[in-house]
Amino acid sequence: MTETTDARAKASTAVDTATPLSSIGLIFACGFIFSCLDSSGKYLVTHGLAAPFVAWMRFAVHLVLVLILFRSWRNRSMFKVDNLPWQMIRGLFLFGSTLFNFFALRTLQLAESVSIFFFAPMLITALAGPFLGEWAGWRRWAAVCVGFLGVLVITRPGLGTFSTGHLFALCATTCYSCYVILTRKLNATESPESLIFYSALTPVILMLPAVPLYGSIPADPFQWLILLSMGFYGAFGHYMLILAYKKATTYALAPYPYLQMVWMIGFGYFLFDDLPDVWTLVGAAIIVSSGLYIVHREHRLRLASRSIPHAESAALGKKL
Repeated sequence: MTETTDARAKASTAVDTATPLSSIGLIFACGFIFSCLDSSGKYLVTHGLAAPFVAWMRFAVHLVLVLILFRSWRNRSMFKVDNLPWQMIRGLFLFGSTLFNFFALRTLQLAESVSIFFFAPMLITALAGPFLGEWAGWRRWAAVCVGFLGVLVITRPGLGTFSTGHLFALCATTCYSCYVILTRKLNATESPESLIFYSALTPVILMLPAVPLYGSIPADPFQWLILLSMGFYGAFGHYMLILAYKKATTYALAPYPYLQMVWMIGFGYFLFDDLPDVWTLVGAAIIVSSGLYIVHREHRLRLASRSIPHAESAALGKKL
């Protein structure tokens, strides 16, 4: 009996840590696509287009592509929801994340904004307790505090370097963390198609009255091309993420999204002649290390919880 249990545990661990090269390639490609999205947004908002309008267009094009991709004229399941209010709130959090990020990119380098955005896993860990009942242990809370220290290294408040751009980046990270928390909450009752569809539909409809106030005509065909391409980057990037996580577990792929920093530094240098300073790189390293440690502890919790009764899982979580 013991040998059978051990064999199952080893098999489970192998599945958790197996990482197909195709999934790694998809995650790396996602980093490139999302870097294109941020670079496009930075280019447009620094060339006169209003950030609310750019964010709205990104979701409008995304919505059209989703309707085509999922063949909405045949797939009626994407319109069915069990909890429409929370679906809409989730969509607004995603829009807020995009909007605040574009506001931040008016003044921040690409590497700065993505470094602060990497704090999201730590913030999600902190929010998962009160909102999902997934309480973290002292080790993960320590990692959250260390990650926040990394944010302070990048922003350096009190030394004349903290700006509204950093504040917008923190707001974007907070909105994204709430979006992820709601995604985890709604996954049990909502279909993946509806989650993707309503996350685009909600901001397009609710923010439509603001378009006449912030709408602006791009100056040339090149700006039109960039503006329309952003919806493609968003839709295609999320679709590739879905494909990647179908082939490998979240734990196995956890380190690879941080490779987006490579793309962001490259885009920042070649497109905007920006290079991150030493403090940004040090802060990013602290945040990434903390995020990877949290992923490691959550993996330990998942493996350990399989060998104990469900009633003891909460107590185990607080120890890890």
